[in-house]
Amino acid sequence: MGYIIESLRQIAGAEPSRPEKDRISARALEVHLHKKANPFSKAEFEEIYAVHGKGRTKWRNRRWATLLAVNLLFVVSYFFDIQILEGALTASRFVGFHMADLNSALQVMLAYKHLVLNLVIGTVTVFIIWVLLGGRTFCAWVCPYHLISELTEKLHLWLTERKLVSDHRFDRRARTLFYLLFALLALGTGYTVFETISPTGILSRALIYGPGIALLWVGLVLLIEIFYSRRAWCRYVCPIGVTYGVVGTLSPIRVKYNVKHCHHEGDCRKVCLVPHVLSMTIKGRATNFDMDIGADCTRCGMCVDICPTDSLDFVLGYGKKSQ
Repeated sequence: MGYIIESLRQIAGAEPSRPEKDRISARALEVHLHKKANPFSKAEFEEIYAVHGKGRTKWRNRRWATLLAVNLLFVVSYFFDIQILEGALTASRFVGFHMADLNSALQVMLAYKHLVLNLVIGTVTVFIIWVLLGGRTFCAWVCPYHLISELTEKLHLWLTERKLVSDHRFDRRARTLFYLLFALLALGTGYTVFETISPTGILSRALIYGPGIALLWVGLVLLIEIFYSRRAWCRYVCPIGVTYGVVGTLSPIRVKYNVKHCHHEGDCRKVCLVPHVLSMTIKGRATNFDMDIGADCTRCGMCVDICPTDSLDFVLGYGKKSQ
């Protein structure tokens, strides 16, 4: 229950809870005290990096391959009219079976104020899929905007390193406010306002049916992320992540953190899209020997790839322990 509550807090934009000493398990406290008395030396860090290296991309490659395969299947199905995966990410049919993006379905239900059977079927199907996969898996493994934003992020980081631009951060609770705003707009206007400006939907439709003027909006959002605020749309605006994060709190697939093996070098938080979910990797923050990363995690696997001590890894099952 604690995992679910903390996940929902972070999805809503709250800062990670600070550990209270009386709530740190005896085993985790033993590790913290040992590390405090025996700090890692520079030589130990260099030895770890020499063995591990910094070039692992196993999970990134799997993720990119999955994302491209899903989106290209839409394109191929439409172009060759083979009716395998019809429609777009917002609403589709897989071999004739209806599927509906959860956030898009919610917008439609609020706007039109009634339920359509096919929409209900599609929503339930997708709900089950993302309950099983967990977290904001949709964002990292399916969303085409995430991939483009991930690539342009490298340009933003290159510019910030050379002090040509500054990265501006905002309160993460803004995403919750936007979530409520888009819901109220749909309810009050009878129009799915968010779907009109969603880069995810715009890019999905552009890939399948050809580019349109709406791509100018996507380009503007990317420019803001390059020159002003790193991953601003995903971090502070997009309600899709909120929806899937809430649904994914019950998933048996999680990223597990082991405090004993961690050297607290912080590489995982540097590459993470949502670094607040990795707050327990900060020295002295872990409350348990093994901890599940919260459901606001996109399950992108970049922290797993970069961790030099394999303190982070994907696990299947509730309460599974690291070795």
